[in-house]
Amino acid sequence: FFDIMFRKYGPWAHFFFAKVVIWGLSFLDDLETLIEKLVTQLGYELVDFETVNGGQILRIYIDKGDLIDIEDCTKVSNHVNNVLSVETDYDYERLEVSSPGLDRVIKKLNDFDRFKGQKIKIKTRFAIENRKNFKGILSGTKGESIMIEVDNESLLIDFENIDKARLDPDY
Repeated sequence: FFDIMFRKYGPWAHFFFAKVVIWGLSFLDDLETLIEKLVTQLGYELVDFETVNGGQILRIYIDKGDLIDIEDCTKVSNHVNNVLSVETDYDYERLEVSSPGLDRVIKKLNDFDRFKGQKIKIKTRFAIENRKNFKGILSGTKGESIMIEVDNESLLIDFENIDKARLDPDY
């Protein structure tokens, strides 16, 4: 593109390259970054963030290393709601804030070390040994890979290959 424009308009041409934003991708990444900043300012960790029903419902899962109670959820909900209504023009109907639960999602590489020794379920993007779903004991990380003990065998899964990962507690 640049080469064609250069030949047509010469070396003194001015170009404006706009970033094409597809609804749901870049905007939601920016929204998640803002929400993570707000949650962190209050002393919590953003475990997960999702939008439901075309973005009308925002779900935020928080943790603080201790039990999350209703006061924690209310505090985060009020703060996030106030900032989103003032700082953005994002229109949503409902904001839900809760704890991640016992079967919490694991998205960050350092969380795979944090929950070492616990049962986990992992779904991969690409098959490993003709499988995409694994259940086992989390053994931690090795570089950019996750170590998991499955059927008494150690398995290494590249972090980038993980589609979903959740703790798998015994209830």
